[in-house]
This record gives sequence, C-alpha cells and structure tokens, in this order.
Amino acid sequence: MSDEVHFLSIGEASRLIKEKKLSPVEYVDALLARIENLNPILDAFLLVTGDQARAAAKMAETEITAGRYKGPLHGIPFALKDIYETKGILTTAHSKILINNVPDNDATSVANLKQAGGILLGKLATHEFAHGGPSLDLPWPPARNPWDLTRFTGGSSSGSGCGVAAGLFPLATGSDTGGSIRGPAGLCGIVGLKPTYGLISRSGIIPNSYSYDHAGPMAWNVEDAAIGLQGMVSYDPVGDPASVKIAYPDYRSALTGNIKGLRVGVIRQFYEEESKFPETVIKAMNESIAVFKSLGANVSDVRVRPLQEYRITKLIMGESEIFSVNYPDLIKRPGDFGHDFRSRTIPACLISGVDYMQASRLRRVMIAEMEDIYKKYDVLITAGQGPAPEFPAYRSISNWTGGKASVQFNVVCGPSISICNGFDPNGLPVSLMISGRPFAETTVLNAAYAVEKSTSWRNTRPQLEPGMKKPPTGVIPVKPDVSSVDERTKVRAAAAVESAGLELDDLMMDEVYEAAPYIYDMSERMRKDLTRDAEPASIMVAQPAND
Repeated sequence: MSDEVHFLSIGEASRLIKEKKLSPVEYVDALLARIENLNPILDAFLLVTGDQARAAAKMAETEITAGRYKGPLHGIPFALKDIYETKGILTTAHSKILINNVPDNDATSVANLKQAGGILLGKLATHEFAHGGPSLDLPWPPARNPWDLTRFTGGSSSGSGCGVAAGLFPLATGSDTGGSIRGPAGLCGIVGLKPTYGLISRSGIIPNSYSYDHAGPMAWNVEDAAIGLQGMVSYDPVGDPASVKIAYPDYRSALTGNIKGLRVGVIRQFYEEESKFPETVIKAMNESIAVFKSLGANVSDVRVRPLQEYRITKLIMGESEIFSVNYPDLIKRPGDFGHDFRSRTIPACLISGVDYMQASRLRRVMIAEMEDIYKKYDVLITAGQGPAPEFPAYRSISNWTGGKASVQFNVVCGPSISICNGFDPNGLPVSLMISGRPFAETTVLNAAYAVEKSTSWRNTRPQLEPGMKKPPTGVIPVKPDVSSVDERTKVRAAAAVESAGLELDDLMMDEVYEAAPYIYDMSERMRKDLTRDAEPASIMVAQPAND
C-alpha cells in the first residue's frame, strides 16, 4: 500500500477495498480533507459534492460488506470535467452563460461510472466550453499546475489534469477535441487517453465540436486509465448517433507488457522539424525509443502529412461547429463570454460553407491515408506536450497561429494516449504520445503500459502542502494586436461579422481582425483540388479493428 491514501492508484485502492482493508467511507473522507486543504491553491474544483460523496461511499461500503462487489471501480472516487452533465448538480462549462444550469439527467458515461460503483466528488475546472486557454475573466479562476503554481495546466481538461497529479482523486473525465485530454495530461505528468471516436458516448456532454469531440479517462498510470475506460464505455445509439456497437474487450487484462514484435512508427517530423521542441523533450523521446527497442519492438521512422494540414482541417471544421453550437448566445450576449473563448470562436464567422465542406472532404482523404499507414505500423509515437508554460506566456491568437501534434489524431479518429516521459531540469513533466488505428485501444494501452513499467516516472509526485502561498498568475494579454492587419482585410471581416448578425464592440471587433489574416490564409490553403468522389468525413463510420 502507498504510504498516503490519496496517492493510491485505482488498482491498489480497488484491491484493498475488495479485501475490506480500505473503507470507501474513510477513503472519501481522506480525499475530501485533501481537497479542502489544497484546492484553495490549485483551483481544480468548481464544485465539491461532499455530502453526496459521503452518502455514496456509505452505500458502496454496505454493498461490498454484503458481498455485492461490482468490480474495480466500486468505492473509487472520481471527478468530472464540468461539461459532463450531472442530474441535479450544477453543470456550467466554466462559463457565465451556464452559471445556473442544473441538468435533469446524468451524461451516459457518468451514469456508467456510477453504475460501476464510482463515487462522484465534484465538478472540475475547464476552459470555457472546453475551448480555448486559461482565462482570468470567467466566474472561476483557472486551474494551476501542481508541479509549479505559476504555470498553467494546458487545456481544456485543466482541473482533471491538476487534480489527478495532486492526489485529489484517482480518476477524472476529460474531453478531447484537439488535444484537451492529452495536453493537460502531458503538462501535469499523468496519463490521458483519447479513445476512438464513437467508443464513449457523447450524450450529456456539452458539445464543442460534434465531429471531433472525444470523451475519455485521465488517471495517474496506464492501468488506472484502462480501468476508467472500462467504466465509461457503452453503446448508446439513442443518445449519441456516432456511438459504435462493438464487443468491449477487458482493457485491463490486455496490459501484459509484452510488445515484442510490435511495429512502432516514430513521427519525428512533428517534434524535430515542424515545431521547436526543447532539447529535453527530444532527449526524452530518444530514450523512449530505446525502451521500445529494448522490449523487442520493431521501431522505424515514418512520415505523414505536415502537421499544419491536419491543424487547418480541424480548425476550419471545429471552429465552425463551436460557432454554430453557441451562435444564439454569441448573438444575444457576446460580452458574457470570456475573451479567450470569443477570440477563438467569433472569428469562425469568416469561414465559408465551401471551406467547411472542403475540410470535411480532405479529412476523409487523411483518414484513408492513415489506414494505409496502419497496415505497416501497429502504433505511432511522437512527442506530447510539455513542459508547462507560465500563465503570462499564453496568447489567445495562438489558436490561429500555432499547432499541436495531438490534433492529427482527432482528425483520423483513432485512440491516442499521453504518458509521462520524464521531467525537464525545472522538474516539469514532458510527455510521450502513442496512437493507433480505430478501436485498437488494447494495443495502444499495452504499448503505453510496457514503456511506463520500464521507467521510474510514476514514483515522482508534485510536492504540495496546505497553506502554501498562492502566487499571482500574472497578466494574460487580452488586447489584440491589429497593427499589421490591412484595411482591406478589416473591411472584408467586418462585412462577414455584419452578415452573421453579430453586434460587437471595438475590443471584440479587434479580436476578429487579429485572427482574420490567419483564417483567410487557411481558407486559401484549404482550396486544394480533390476528385469528385472525395466524399466528406461526415458520412463515414469508423469500423472496429481486428485487434
């Protein structure tokens, strides 16, 4: 057993609970006490459901004592990114827009976790509507990185990454539209799994992008992520039309650690050529590649499309969709959204229907290309996010100018996992990302498990104490820089804003103007020649892998 109950893994805690050596009531009480002591400096929670958690823990203990043990999640506390709807419990998406929203039902995946015996501790910080970066103009502060309180967690599953790393709970839910599970997992040094699109129901999860949203587990280690995945999956054709009916494997039992003969493709171009990753990250990647080889995997380099092409495809589709989802409120009350959300979302009114459809058609081509690559490789690896930047380093315009390797795997739908890959000289985590073909979760999880078991990174936790001084976040710039935007571009953008029926003040118009050159450039680059038989990705249904 771990010395401190709050650092127990799910695997450890579930064994102790099953053997009646750990009381779910005592476990929950210990975590609630830690939350009370540390959340004031971490801001991981928006709402703690202590009374409900204690009642659920008592019920779990009664059931287990009576011999009605349900499985490895029975009596295990978890917390929810606050886009997961909860019956009778406030669900805000970290936004003023939904500040009084109390759903009538649990999200399907939440109901599944409760049915498995999980105990809800509360609702977690996110970036507004699971979109954007840290904002200081929302009703609640952003979550902080437990490894360094001056740094942010990545987004948008920010409270999830923070809380798992800090030992506030062993399991959290996240959502991943372009990296929002794997980003915070990487920056907070935990494990985050984006499963295949259609594996976990999106029903009851406040949408960001219908065609890119993935729900998934976040935990300290790979085994715990596998247990969390098992508890979340279900076929839900009524609640989620994208839900795929498959025979669910035992994800935990698939963790053998044997990867001899596994065909591993290394996407070096993302972190050595197309992005400026620190030497610490490159060194960590080389060491992980050596681990794969030492375990008998067949490792070779592979090239894919430039990351920017995946990024542009996702941005045009994803930003158009979230603009559509939030359009009624953007029309009526744009000032009630945070700056970061607005600066990402409102400029999407500049994207045309032609651009959207072209991106969807190109996405289908990209998916087909990846199917061919997976005939040669079982998994693909590349550098994940990390180390975490300081709060003042963040700029909203990076949504339109930057790129992350994680987005490729949202475009092509298959599973992708982020695991800790060591630490930089400042003690900040860096990460490794492992991805596979659709519905090959067992292969991806086992590859991650094998590497994790061959390293010592799970033995290190952030050092936190009650009463620690909460440093200031610093000032995140909110004034857009429009000095280089020409008048013709402004006129074109203003016409699009007017056509969309938006009424914006000067600051909001500058948010649009700042993004406009990048959006128009993306639109031009998107207008590639495609054959008439290149159908949009929206008509495609991912098929289970023979795994």
